[in-house]
Amino acid sequence: MKYVVILGDGMADWPIASLNEKTPLEVAHIENIDKIAKESLVGLCKTIPDGMKPGSDNANLSVMGFDPLKFYSGRSPLEAASIGIDLKPDDVTYRANLVCLAGEDEYENLTMADYSAGEITTKEAQELINCLKKYFDSDELKLYNGVSYRHCLVRSKGELGTEFTPPHDISDKLITDFLPKGKYGEEMLTMMKKSYEILKSHPINLERVKNGKNPANSLWFWGEGRKPALQSFEKKYGLKSAVISAVDLIKGIGICAGMDVIEVPGATGNYDTNFEGKAQAAIEALKGKYDFVYIHMEAPDECGHHGDLKHKIESIEKIDKLVVKPIIEAFPDINMLIMPDHPTPIAIKTHCSQAVPFVMKRSGVKVKGTVYDEKHAKSTGVYIEKGYTLMDKFIKG
Repeated sequence: MKYVVILGDGMADWPIASLNEKTPLEVAHIENIDKIAKESLVGLCKTIPDGMKPGSDNANLSVMGFDPLKFYSGRSPLEAASIGIDLKPDDVTYRANLVCLAGEDEYENLTMADYSAGEITTKEAQELINCLKKYFDSDELKLYNGVSYRHCLVRSKGELGTEFTPPHDISDKLITDFLPKGKYGEEMLTMMKKSYEILKSHPINLERVKNGKNPANSLWFWGEGRKPALQSFEKKYGLKSAVISAVDLIKGIGICAGMDVIEVPGATGNYDTNFEGKAQAAIEALKGKYDFVYIHMEAPDECGHHGDLKHKIESIEKIDKLVVKPIIEAFPDINMLIMPDHPTPIAIKTHCSQAVPFVMKRSGVKVKGTVYDEKHAKSTGVYIEKGYTLMDKFIKG
């Protein structure tokens, strides 16, 4: 038996006035997903446990079959695993975003203009991080390069207890009330301020501004955590598995769960990603040694964070046409689970904890389903309260 999960990060949304109170999923042309949904189990799944933040870390752990309440140990250690950092049990890791802050005031009164620094290229970011390493690397602290704006800081023999705010949660807001607090808060803020002084006049950023792009003018720390201890996905489900994603977080979850990572050229983590390449890589993997492939596409989530309705709808349609369609054509009887990890509503430009719609197609099983969107998923009355149990139902029936 072959299994594939098609994860459209942040696909779910709220009704939007300009869409006549419909959601992007409702207006998107997704004939392939709808065709599957009409003969498959459709419902809602609560991926974020009560009391936990609606991050992609918690949500994707749930979808992969791991209870976040039991296994979550922070976001940045998962990304560190993807980068290839060999973490020790007493290391503390932090996500280090390159962000664009705007304003002429003191650092504390600047505005979070762009949490991704204009989707800065990995090549440009690497040069900026290498520059900052000269100032910040020590026996205790080390900066590591990641992908695009996503990077990592590791503190040797550190303690937990610093409070942070994800930068994508405060788009267009003053950063005043969202600066680091707690254990290492003052030290981390000092590093952020220092990075701003260094980066704002760096040649890379001067060139970006000249070309009308947002500069990557500050580090922003968040996502504190320690090395996780996930179960092996293969031992848990008996399936040889792989993950396909452009995002370090998702790759890291896969690596920590013993899954292989399949790299796809042109995978960017945005709406310009190589959708066709991801589908073809999954098809080749499933024709080969793999029984299970988890395909993660960040595009709808990034569009949600940027309030980009047009490209969010287009991203959903590309997932339908360029990913779902070729996989179904290659494997008509494949077991397929289609869902987002969490909603990323255009209205708030960040994640929320509401249950998400899913379609579960199982080989040889046909049920009376419906079309795929938030409203119709709710109408079925199917509700999975503990999100991590959905994978058991998908694989075991």
